[in-house]
Amino acid sequence: MTTGYEPLNTLKPVVYGVWLIDGPKIRFYGVPFSTRATVIRLQSGDLWVHSPTKLTAGLRAEVADLGPVKHLVAPNWIHYAGLPEWQAAFPGAVTWSAPGVVKRAEQKGLRLHVDHRLGQTAPDDWAGEIDQMIVEGSATHREAVFFHRPTQTLILTDLIENFEPQNMPLWMWPILKLAGILDPDGSMPRDMRATFRGGEDQLRGAIRQMIDWAPERVILAHGRWFQSRGTEELRRAFAWVL
Repeated sequence: MTTGYEPLNTLKPVVYGVWLIDGPKIRFYGVPFSTRATVIRLQSGDLWVHSPTKLTAGLRAEVADLGPVKHLVAPNWIHYAGLPEWQAAFPGAVTWSAPGVVKRAEQKGLRLHVDHRLGQTAPDDWAGEIDQMIVEGSATHREAVFFHRPTQTLILTDLIENFEPQNMPLWMWPILKLAGILDPDGSMPRDMRATFRGGEDQLRGAIRQMIDWAPERVILAHGRWFQSRGTEELRRAFAWVL
């Protein structure tokens, strides 16, 4: 099944020290979703992997050539499926998860090993290089977001989705537009917005922090990511709550 982001399962350079991995499509509630991981090489030379996607033998070799995989990050409650493969391939890696990941995995029949839970501030392992916070305010969705200072790169997962029409079935276009996640106007899915009712102030504060970071680019897990004008894209995507 093509995604529109081929070649898949291979490292793609973004900017010095940052790579993308476009993974295979998955289905979530019957909807085909493209997937994407982000790899950052820390100043120590260790690798930090956000939302690991499917690991193939070729990808494993490519990643190993970059340096030792030290950190595996599950950024929210529905982005953990690739972790077991990466944990097995890189047993020296430490696994970090956002709140709710382990519980969700157990509900799906997966006993997931996690070493540390992510918090509102970066751990010593990457403090000073990658800023982070947990976006609060939702009844169900707590997502860890990250800002790589040296490259002004913001990494989101599901807080913005931006599906390109040419990569999706024609019958889905009006549904995606109604949901608010059709490129070039991708934003937070409307069903997710509903989970922030009563928590808009917390969400607004988190968005303002992201804007204050002034990202040049914003990497998304699903759909077209923003290679430039990242701060402007944030203002546009979250205008509904700002």
